[in-house]
Amino acid sequence: MTVFGFHASHEQIHPRALLDAAIHAERVGFDAGMCSDHFSPWSARQGQSGFAWSWLGSALQATTLPFGVVNAPGQRYHPAIIAQAIGTLAAMYPGRFWAALGTGEASNEHITGDRWPRKDVRNARLRECVEVIRALLAGEEVSHDGLVRVDRARLWTRPEQPPALIGAAVSVATARWCAEWADGLITVNAPLPHLRRMVDAYRDAGGRGPLHLQVHVSWAPEQAEAERIAYDQWRSNVFPPPVCWDLETAEHFDAVSADVPMATVERVVNVSADLGRHVGWLEEYLALGFDQIALHHVGREQRAFLDAFGTEVLPKLRAR
Repeated sequence: MTVFGFHASHEQIHPRALLDAAIHAERVGFDAGMCSDHFSPWSARQGQSGFAWSWLGSALQATTLPFGVVNAPGQRYHPAIIAQAIGTLAAMYPGRFWAALGTGEASNEHITGDRWPRKDVRNARLRECVEVIRALLAGEEVSHDGLVRVDRARLWTRPEQPPALIGAAVSVATARWCAEWADGLITVNAPLPHLRRMVDAYRDAGGRGPLHLQVHVSWAPEQAEAERIAYDQWRSNVFPPPVCWDLETAEHFDAVSADVPMATVERVVNVSADLGRHVGWLEEYLALGFDQIALHHVGREQRAFLDAFGTEVLPKLRAR
């Protein structure tokens, strides 16, 4: 049965309020949680940027939900530090934590002052990071000289069972590449033919493990309010790669999205006041074979969305 999760957006919501939302999500029937890991929001209107790894410890303690995080090791984070963070959470909360690994965005990584590499270099760097993280979680002492450097690192606190390392992808080519190393795949909502090609590419290349989907939604009791929320909070997030990878600051995203039409926002966010439409959209994703769907309401206020979806949407999806 598909797991329905709550996506916690650190870019938009103060970490205290986000923790309250995660607790409430469990109360109203969500099965799981996941969160972003950003240093900067996508827009000044979003206005937050809590540290995911501090928050995850609180969220795992405050709920019984399993949680995941989408992380980009290699520049802002040294892979040995990410291995230690993964290992500690997985040791404290066995079977309840997973990490998705991707190549990241300049908006978060430029803060180190290092040059932002080409995509092929970022891919190669991520593969090195994955190998380092896996070796450390397996108890090995690791030294490595490549795009990342490691000197005699060893994890002294490790989980009995290493958690899943999921591959993050938005393109068919990246999904196929993730099959080489990942324990599962995560992507974001997109037109159904594209998602189908991604799933097929991952599985046909030998990809194993669960398929995760993050779905951006905007709901309010009135259609005009659902549209206002989506346009205010998510119009800076409509740009496909490489633009979304390479812009460096929230101000850059706000500048290029100043004149984005609402129709463009509706291509990346499922916007409707009609809960039945949301059920229909989600049923289409279920038919593609996703094992976990994390719902991200793009508004900054979460409780009304959680109540509505917990009461009216999730039970219908489970019944069908």
